[in-house]
Amino acid sequence: MLADEIVDSHVLVIGSGGAGVRAAIEASQYGKTVLISKTIVGKGGCTTMAEGGFNAVLREQDTCGGHYEDTLKGGAYLNDPELVNILTQEAPLRMGDLVKWGAVFDFTDADEVAQRPFGGQRFPRTCYAGDRTGHEMMMTLVDRLAATDVVALQEYTVIDLLKDGSSVIGAIALDEKGKIVLMKADSTILATGGGTKVYDISTNSSSGTGDGYAMGFRAGAELIDMEMVQFHPTGAVFPYDARGRLVTEAVRGEGGVLKNINGERFMSTYDPARMELSTRDVVARAIATEILKERGTANGGVYLDVTHLPREQIESRLPVMLEQFLKFGVDIRTTPMEVAPTAHHIMGGLRITPGCRTTLSGLFACGEVSGGVHGANRLGGNALAETQVFGKRAGEAAGKAPVRQKTVDERQVDAWQRRLDGFLAGGTNPAQVRKKLQLAMWQGAGIFRTASALEETLRTIKQLQTVNIKATSARNLAECCIVQNMCLTASLICRSALLRTESRGAHVRTDVTQTHDAEHSPFNHTFISQVRDGIETREVKA
Repeated sequence: MLADEIVDSHVLVIGSGGAGVRAAIEASQYGKTVLISKTIVGKGGCTTMAEGGFNAVLREQDTCGGHYEDTLKGGAYLNDPELVNILTQEAPLRMGDLVKWGAVFDFTDADEVAQRPFGGQRFPRTCYAGDRTGHEMMMTLVDRLAATDVVALQEYTVIDLLKDGSSVIGAIALDEKGKIVLMKADSTILATGGGTKVYDISTNSSSGTGDGYAMGFRAGAELIDMEMVQFHPTGAVFPYDARGRLVTEAVRGEGGVLKNINGERFMSTYDPARMELSTRDVVARAIATEILKERGTANGGVYLDVTHLPREQIESRLPVMLEQFLKFGVDIRTTPMEVAPTAHHIMGGLRITPGCRTTLSGLFACGEVSGGVHGANRLGGNALAETQVFGKRAGEAAGKAPVRQKTVDERQVDAWQRRLDGFLAGGTNPAQVRKKLQLAMWQGAGIFRTASALEETLRTIKQLQTVNIKATSARNLAECCIVQNMCLTASLICRSALLRTESRGAHVRTDVTQTHDAEHSPFNHTFISQVRDGIETREVKA
């Protein structure tokens, strides 16, 4: 066996975003816990970038039942009802944890956590810290993590899950020098976040490469609804290097309006009741349609306008947006922003139970890498709540799992060593593969989809998977592994999109004619694993 180091623990948490850190905090109460991250804890992932807010029922006028119904409707009734019930019931408790641990949210004059309206919700239940909510959460969680005995391994890249027979017993990782490290654990938690960096234009940080989906699939786990990719309606369109940078839904929550090049507030055509506060899938399609019908700007976007709002409101409620656009040379207090849809969130992922158990023994999952909570479309503000609700649940369930005998299959490790050696002898820069993949996914598996385009994209992915990519040194081995994970995750998205021959939520098949709406769809989850794939059916009430 060629491992350079072996690390043993009771619980191994892979990923250091909101879900991973919350899971590690919880798991630390039950035994030695190791948190491994390919970035710096608290600096990578999407949680720290999240600007909008955290949905929780905190007012007497609001109800968990209302939050539950809004989430199911927003998710086009594809959500797992039990998981949604857990999210809505426990989100207020997890918000309480954050406040107790010192998170500084905005408060009202009545000394209550402030809340604002977000799309698809009947009540303004989105808690916020200006437009830097995720950053405030992560700083609080990292401080809390520091008060535990969790061992944090930073800038280590997990390249595969370690198995003993059919059970997961940890992971294989590379340290910052490219050396193999074996991470043995009684329980392993995947909290690796999302993967929309497989698209050319994405809000995700550089770490959003879909590693958890790929590793889970290779290990034999079942994934659901991978076709459900949310395109956030509002991403920056210029300058070129800033394309896709998130323009938070809080802008619309504060009263921002969308207009086309003719100055028309076009959401009245697509959802006159909810207008800009419609669900993200509806708003994204509306903007894309306006652009396709040549009613967009010269930069390929539409206008998002807050110039009618008081300057003080913009400065106090949207300070990050104000600063970001000033760097682009745009003062949003006097000039509309230009925005267009950008790949943002994957609603699908590993199939989990309420205790965050996957279909593989010893493997748990929480956060964006898991599926079932958001269905076919995620409501803004539900993702940050999900990280805390299911992060805690995963950490507790994994921590309570028994100590196990863990026998490493040396053949798995030796096979990886040969694969890594192959990268050192390769011939193609992985950045070239990454770029071709991202362009193919943007063109063939975007907001509007057809079977022919998806099949063509799959052919491109299969060709890219055969490319002999090169690591210029041992330090670049991780990059090669990540690019291969991106290709596998992209293929799972396309294969699942072909399985769902209907339009629903974020998934729109323009080549399919259907008579049913989302509530009366005869279909449930798509599923995909190494041994089976398909789409579940369901009974539809008249």
